[in-house]
Amino acid sequence: MWEPTSFYPDPAVQPLHADFAKYRLPLAAVERLSTGHRWCEGPVWFGDGRYLLWSDIPNERIMKWEEETGAVSVFRKPSNFGNGNTRDRQGRLVTCEHGGRRVTRTEYDGSITVLIDSFDGRRLNSPNDVVVKSDGSIWFTDPPFGVLSDYEGHRAEPELPANLYRLDPATGRASVLDDGIAGPNGLAFSPDERLLYVVESRASPRNILAYDVADDGERLANRRVLINAGPGTPDGFRCDEDGNLWCGWGMGDPGLDGVMVFSPQGEPIGRIALPERCANLCFGGRKRNRLFMASSQSVYALYVNVRGAAGG
Repeated sequence: MWEPTSFYPDPAVQPLHADFAKYRLPLAAVERLSTGHRWCEGPVWFGDGRYLLWSDIPNERIMKWEEETGAVSVFRKPSNFGNGNTRDRQGRLVTCEHGGRRVTRTEYDGSITVLIDSFDGRRLNSPNDVVVKSDGSIWFTDPPFGVLSDYEGHRAEPELPANLYRLDPATGRASVLDDGIAGPNGLAFSPDERLLYVVESRASPRNILAYDVADDGERLANRRVLINAGPGTPDGFRCDEDGNLWCGWGMGDPGLDGVMVFSPQGEPIGRIALPERCANLCFGGRKRNRLFMASSQSVYALYVNVRGAAGG
């Protein structure tokens, strides 16, 4: 059972390398914002409204937490088993839906536009996580996790390989960036968008891959393993302005559950211990220096001494 710390610095925020000291605020502690959910995923910050959204996948709803009041409410139900969320460069919500096997955009008036639900005449599997590049292109992973049971989607046979895609919403053209990832999951760009990181969640051991983004912004090259997760389970992650990777982590082991922080070179520099596996996270708050962590049944937050990379 989680209990807030009664003293500073919070022992849950653990430096693993001297480089982490500058990112740790000695008078900031992990806070639990909401609990009682089934499986939290896809947190996304709306600074213009000062609220956080996240997916509660099995309950088929998207939840909302308001910074000003701390109020928690249902933002959308049913959510079509929404999973990963982000915002496009016009501020609209982009969602990966397991139920519809599609990626959607929520327009300013609340209507929903289907951006993609098939490729080469076959249905997508269950889009998982999504990021939007500064040129407006939408990059997402499509493993079969949401069609394996009726708990996080609708059980069905996959029709496509577990691909990594790039979608140009202006033209509607989608392309496969990599079809050889074992369970593509979370993904994020480096702050300068010259690198793309992708979690390979069905490899043994699990990996975080790095790719070079081509100058045309439409292709990837030089795939390599940046981080070998060993016994850990990386899921969703984001980069800060210095290029560090803040990664949701864990697999039910008290020594693993929480968040791992890696340098741009892939070296572990810090850890945030949580009583639950952290599935995904994002930066938010007025200065983008508050880390929101969507964990198994709860959402946690921590102020840190660094800002999230723009667009993350």
